[in-house]
Amino acid sequence: MLKKFDKKDEESGGGSNPFQHLEKSTVLQEARVFNETPINPRKCAHILTKILYLINQGEHLGTTEATEAFFAMTKLFQSNDPTLRRMCYLTIKEMSCIAEDVIIVTSSLTKDMTGKEDNYRGPAVRALCQITDSTMLQAIERYMKQAIVDKVPSVSSSALVSSLHLLKGSFDVVKRWVNEAQEAASSDNIMVQYHALGLLYHVRKNDRLAVNKMISKFTRHGLKSPFAYCMMIRVASKQLEEEDGSRDSPLFDFIESCLRNKHEMVVYEAASAIVNLPGCSAKELAPAVSVLQLFCSSPKAALRYAAVRTLNKVAMKHPSAVTACNLDLENLVTDSNRSIATLAITTLLKTGSESSIDRLMKQISSFMSEISDEFKVVVVQAISALCQKYPRKHAVLMNFLFTMLREEGGFEYKRAIVDCIISIIEENSESKETGLSHLCEFIEDCEFTVLATRILHLLGQEGPKTNNPSKYIRFIYNRVVLEHEEVRAGAVSALAKFGAQNEEMLPSILVLLKRCVMDDDNEVRDRATFYLNVLEQKQKALNAGYILNGLTVSIPGLERALQQYTLEPSEKPFDLKSVPLATTPIAEQRTESTPITAVKQPEKVAATRQEIFQEQLAAVPEFRGLGPLFKSSPEPVALTESETEYVIRCTKHTFTDHMVFQFDCTNTLNDQTLENVTVHMEPTESYEVLCYVPARSLPYNQPGTCYTLVALPKEDPAAVACTFSCMMKFTVKDCDPTTGETDDEGYEDEYVLEDLEVTVADHIQKVMKLNFEAAWDEVGDEFEKEETFTLSTIKTLEEAVGNIVKFLGMHPCERSDKVPDNKNTHTLLLAGVFRGGHDILVRSRLLLLDTVTMQVTARSVEELPVDIILASVG
Repeated sequence: MLKKFDKKDEESGGGSNPFQHLEKSTVLQEARVFNETPINPRKCAHILTKILYLINQGEHLGTTEATEAFFAMTKLFQSNDPTLRRMCYLTIKEMSCIAEDVIIVTSSLTKDMTGKEDNYRGPAVRALCQITDSTMLQAIERYMKQAIVDKVPSVSSSALVSSLHLLKGSFDVVKRWVNEAQEAASSDNIMVQYHALGLLYHVRKNDRLAVNKMISKFTRHGLKSPFAYCMMIRVASKQLEEEDGSRDSPLFDFIESCLRNKHEMVVYEAASAIVNLPGCSAKELAPAVSVLQLFCSSPKAALRYAAVRTLNKVAMKHPSAVTACNLDLENLVTDSNRSIATLAITTLLKTGSESSIDRLMKQISSFMSEISDEFKVVVVQAISALCQKYPRKHAVLMNFLFTMLREEGGFEYKRAIVDCIISIIEENSESKETGLSHLCEFIEDCEFTVLATRILHLLGQEGPKTNNPSKYIRFIYNRVVLEHEEVRAGAVSALAKFGAQNEEMLPSILVLLKRCVMDDDNEVRDRATFYLNVLEQKQKALNAGYILNGLTVSIPGLERALQQYTLEPSEKPFDLKSVPLATTPIAEQRTESTPITAVKQPEKVAATRQEIFQEQLAAVPEFRGLGPLFKSSPEPVALTESETEYVIRCTKHTFTDHMVFQFDCTNTLNDQTLENVTVHMEPTESYEVLCYVPARSLPYNQPGTCYTLVALPKEDPAAVACTFSCMMKFTVKDCDPTTGETDDEGYEDEYVLEDLEVTVADHIQKVMKLNFEAAWDEVGDEFEKEETFTLSTIKTLEEAVGNIVKFLGMHPCERSDKVPDNKNTHTLLLAGVFRGGHDILVRSRLLLLDTVTMQVTARSVEELPVDIILASVG
């Protein structure tokens, strides 16, 4: 008699997992039942289920164990029980990569595949293709072709999906089945058509023209399967992205036509594709937004959710395009599904007016406790965008964020709130003290180390500049007393920053740091001792260099350079200028990445782009005496059009006294091979070309690299801006397009390239100075120079700031690249390092009348960088 389980039994474990306590050895012992005669189908199927469960739970089966069990299982083919046979197919697929000699069941599977029992044929095809390697595939090719065009949909689909899997290892064989796949693509069955189109696309996906033809063919005749439509939409949108095609393209017309399809799935897929296409204007988005607006009032929760989630994405880039849906979105605010209600409100926050914020915030607070952390993060992101849009509302929004911060939540949720509060503090100076006070309260019982150290770093950076900095010391020192070592170390660094900037507080800070010198953790002790010694010197330059701004080198780069220095002993002291620079200071690199405990683990750090270049260039004999690589241009410069016969891209590498131009060349002509390829350069200024390093051979479509080495100007060192005319010279050899063999001795030829510009930005590496004033004092005024310029073609301060930052290639400090609204004066603070390792700082005061007038003051520890900055601006 069967026992009926009620809910109470279920909760007390009545419906627990029957396979929970399986042991591998016991199950393999039970598998001996497979050898018994007659076969007990029910018992054998149960044992196969146990084996599959163990494999899928990650249990390791040895090769011998798996092979023995597999061979025993093959005897079960003698039974005609349908359930047992299907379990055999599943076991074959799962054990094919563990057991040996699984190919032994090929004949049994082939027999089932071509038999009369339709229920066996499809699974047999899938199992057979799982165990067949490329060498055996031709033996079953005839059967596979027949299966692809089989009248039974399940068999045809199985063959098509299996072909798709085989494509990875046996492309050339599967490619021969295209005619059968074409026939299957016209099937009336929706899944067969979908799978056939999938196979056809993957066979042709590397041939853009063939894919375009396939799309136009199938869309012209119409498709029966909504799944096939969805796949065609995805393929078409991918093609559009790759081609950067205009919206006049037939591909875009096809996607837009799918907005009128009778299947809701296809309509949504088309709307989603249009929304995600890069560079769409609000006008081009309008049809998709209209469709999504209709879905907002659908009785189906899944459609309402899909619509509001997609509109939420659109609102990030094109809030004006979604404004028309505001009424529908407001109706969704009271939706019984809280996920839909959350997305509706966050979308309204992005598109609504300033006056509606208070009302929306009240609505959100009514159900914040009911939604998951994932959607809470979405709300926080919407509030962050709102703070930037309506800075006057920061007080209301910040209070709401603090309420959220005090509630329960996971790390990602709390981190999103902290990030948002920090961005508000940085954007609105009047909110700084309120924000810092609330963050101080948060770290009193913050369980997340990364957030606590980040807030301590912020307190050290912003706290000393407030009206009453002493009130933050209690909160910071509490961390030294109450927290574990990572947070204690962060608190010590924050205390040191207060001491470095406030002379009245210095005696108290020194007392606190002396207590920290006795800490149990060595890093906390080391930091306290170091900061104590620096602060006791009472020198602004030392405070700026070692506490407020710190090192500007890459941590992984420093680690590698020190390791290299220990491996190759030298009498010279270690030179910090040989270490690659970082655009963020070490304090932020540590705060943003991993806690101190994680740093202690010996973990291999991936090489940076510049370190990879440094290794490549060091391997070229002509470049060995150039010293450390100072800077590589962030993006290669294209010197030819992408469709021309030769594609050339240049990366500029700057050293202390030289520049190396790396030309990455591709020959797109399949009937030619180029040899001894060099790029000859003629400078307009007093640069001197020293040597060319050729690319020995450039066969069809195989990239190669050649280099040109130039010496920087010596007679006029300030003349760094230069234009080079470039000419590629090479030997052409005609070759057979199929074999690639050259058939003649070749002839000399040349190819004119675009001009290449070297600007002042190529000689300066961006670095971030957390405290610009301290860095300004540290550099000193020995080589300070000042000049005034008129920017006659520029009409706004925003444009002026953007152009200056881009032209000089320096890092804007203290968010000085953000120009306040309705201001006609602004000060831009820039920091960088000039080649050779010399700090260069620029303070640019801008005044807007009819045009922009700019007063530039530059400081450096050497005169040359200052002269170059002023000469280049002039």
